[in-house]
Amino acid sequence: MRLPPLNVLLSAFVLLGTSSACIVEAPGGASPEERRAATVTQVPPLSIKSGANLGGKVEVVGASVQPGRIPAGDQARVTVFFKVLQPLEEDYLVFVHVEDADGRMERLNVDHKPAGGLYPTTQWKVGETVKDEFVVALPQGATPRAVNVWMGLWEPRNDSRLPISNPEAVRNDGKGRLLLAQVPVGG
Repeated sequence: MRLPPLNVLLSAFVLLGTSSACIVEAPGGASPEERRAATVTQVPPLSIKSGANLGGKVEVVGASVQPGRIPAGDQARVTVFFKVLQPLEEDYLVFVHVEDADGRMERLNVDHKPAGGLYPTTQWKVGETVKDEFVVALPQGATPRAVNVWMGLWEPRNDSRLPISNPEAVRNDGKGRLLLAQVPVGG
């Protein structure tokens, strides 16, 4: 299985508290090449369709999980597609909570900057679709039947989430977390 980019792994280690680091943003915005790498002109066929509307600003079009089942103690790559509906005034993180569907495993946080940190949300353009990828890695010895992948957009300075504007249309917990997928584990 192909490993994620180093910046995604380092972000996961920092967010999980396995390292201490100070992240300092570089001045300026995404280069045209970075913007092209972070956006798509057409969304590929998806294994998961969503349609969640986050604060009237972003639609979670859907996602794919590869492989569609996580081998115990292994990982899967999740790709999410965000359609930009309105400008975003804050630089949001993509928050991801991975929880045992049966509640026997501690929650894993896979929070990260969107598009591998290349394309902050304040630079997203209305009408474009931003591709975000991250890895769900199960700890050795974890043997849940399935994991729930919850997600949304979170602004850490104010500790606020973009609310789900159409909660009746998507699976959510009523607290701004979208249930993106339930992924089987094993075999």
